[in-house]
Amino acid sequence: MNKITRQSSGVFVICATPFTLEGDLDLDSTESLIEFYLQQQVTGITILGMMGEAPKLSSAETISFMRHVLKIVDQRVPVVVGVSQAGIDNLVQLSHSAMDSGAAGVMIAPPPSIKHEQALYQYYATCMQKLGTAVPVCYQDFPLATNVHISVPMLVKLFTEFEQLVMLKHEDWPGLNKITQLRAAVPEMSILVGNGGIFLPQELERGANGAMTGFAFPEMLVEVCKLQKQGKLDLAEDIFEAYLPLVRHEQQPGFGLAVRKEVLRRRGAIACALTREPGPQMNKTDHLELDRMLRRLDKRLTEIRG
Repeated sequence: MNKITRQSSGVFVICATPFTLEGDLDLDSTESLIEFYLQQQVTGITILGMMGEAPKLSSAETISFMRHVLKIVDQRVPVVVGVSQAGIDNLVQLSHSAMDSGAAGVMIAPPPSIKHEQALYQYYATCMQKLGTAVPVCYQDFPLATNVHISVPMLVKLFTEFEQLVMLKHEDWPGLNKITQLRAAVPEMSILVGNGGIFLPQELERGANGAMTGFAFPEMLVEVCKLQKQGKLDLAEDIFEAYLPLVRHEQQPGFGLAVRKEVLRRRGAIACALTREPGPQMNKTDHLELDRMLRRLDKRLTEIRG
């Protein structure tokens, strides 16, 4: 099994969850979406994250979707499964089911009920003890969504004490100095950045190992990471900046997911751009706006690539 480690790097794309027009899971589109991601040469795939509308799935749907994705991927790339649950026992059960089905690791975000760092430490200590060392874990640090803030010293403590905590999904904002401090304190840890990739070039320069986010043009994330590694920083930023208006557009709280799924639909990755209720939907003006943004993206890329 291809498990995530503290050396994991590259682009782990956050997978959308496709639905039909009636709001049911669309497993046919799931297959086409996974193949689309793989064609863009992503390093790995993360499912059942916040962008994957995981809280809107029933338990049965969660298991069905997870197993279907893992079967399609068939170990071609590592798959990380979001397992954040209200109860630790439910989290552990889902985690073991994921690993038994072929997952490379699990991602855990702290529950919003945690109000101080000692409780946060105890929560993860309990999770690690119940999961066991055979389950690699990614810590999702996304305080803008969870309202749970964690300091650099506490992250260092967690990564030092628990060997199965191997990866950080960094989504603090602002967070560049946090990456610098973490990289200096714990050289051996995988730091993948989220937030749609909106700060990707700077985060890579600060020491991030790649991205774990769901931008609808994952090939941009892949190319920018590759160019940065080659030392071609200006070209990496030129390409990134061509996509930046769309990156920013997708990052709108409460609306960006509708844009992301519509772009995926237009690119032939999924059949329907529906987000499950309560969720955002695009109107005619939104579609015309997106038309222009995509035309301008094509123009800028032509100019850059000559």
